[in-house]
Amino acid sequence: MKKIAIDCRMINNSGIGTYLREILPYLLETENQFLLIGNREKLKEFLEYKNVELLEYDIKTFSIKELFFFPVKSINQCDIYYSPNFNIALGINIPIYLTIHDVIFLDMPELTSKLGYIVRKFYYKLAYKKAKKIFTVSNFSKKRIEEHLGREKEIIVTYNGISKYILKKSDEKYIKKDYIIFVGNIKKHKGLKILLEAFKLVKKEDKKLKLVIVGNQNNFRTKDKEVIKLLEDKKLNKDIVFTGYVGNKELKKLIAEARILVQPSLYEGFGIPPLEALALGTNVIVSDIETFREIYIKRQVIFFKLNDKNNLSKKILNNYLVEQNKLKNKKIIEKYSYFNVSQIIQGELL
Repeated sequence: MKKIAIDCRMINNSGIGTYLREILPYLLETENQFLLIGNREKLKEFLEYKNVELLEYDIKTFSIKELFFFPVKSINQCDIYYSPNFNIALGINIPIYLTIHDVIFLDMPELTSKLGYIVRKFYYKLAYKKAKKIFTVSNFSKKRIEEHLGREKEIIVTYNGISKYILKKSDEKYIKKDYIIFVGNIKKHKGLKILLEAFKLVKKEDKKLKLVIVGNQNNFRTKDKEVIKLLEDKKLNKDIVFTGYVGNKELKKLIAEARILVQPSLYEGFGIPPLEALALGTNVIVSDIETFREIYIKRQVIFFKLNDKNNLSKKILNNYLVEQNKLKNKKIIEKYSYFNVSQIIQGELL
């Protein structure tokens, strides 16, 4: 039996938080002891496990305080330290395991400032140096980690999965409505600009189709002037719906009732929304980037040419009335499972 310290400060975040929330119950069901690091209120559901202790510490990730004043004394009394991200503090001298989801800031330095790039590069290199083993979410990410950080460390691919709330059976009947959906943020690599340009072309052919963007328009901050201009276009804006914050139940309904989910990303370490849409019987259109070609095949999703608004608009118009066959997605649901992820991580930690 071992005692494992886990950094849980990002438990409520999207992306990394989802990953941690989904694998944590499987890990806690083992006979080992766990020290969860984070906020008591955010972790209260996990504190009900008898083999769990809490180390309250909620300092911001990637900060000077985290780097130098992390509670390493308590952590070093454990056998293993696991982080779901690449922010590693100094002074941890037990075996460190971590997940690096992508190296987007090294591949696309234009996404941050010069200082931001330097800070992130430092953390990436520190994490790589200190880690005993590294997990990542795709072969694409593994290749990029090796390209930037080295090939000395063992890097284990553990694909993401579909959240329990998506797979949970519901008595609610979902009725398809005339909208396409985008789930993500406005960061440049998510490709919202190309979707907005394509949607503008789609509206010339189909007046009733709407675009639903999950999120709050006021929180969609961007320096991309073209995106701002498109969002302020009154003719286009009247057919765009920003949902504001939505909980899991409402998000599931929004995806299930959409005609198509579009993921027009320029870069992804994995990309979860298309998986969720397939599980819910919604058609999916994705950019033909390397990650998506690795994870999906043509019979599951529709690919469009990266950064090609004309190609994307045609794919939307040709496919949004086609009904998705949920049965053909059974294999993809079985393959991409957080239970599988937890089993791989658990096998390495223990």
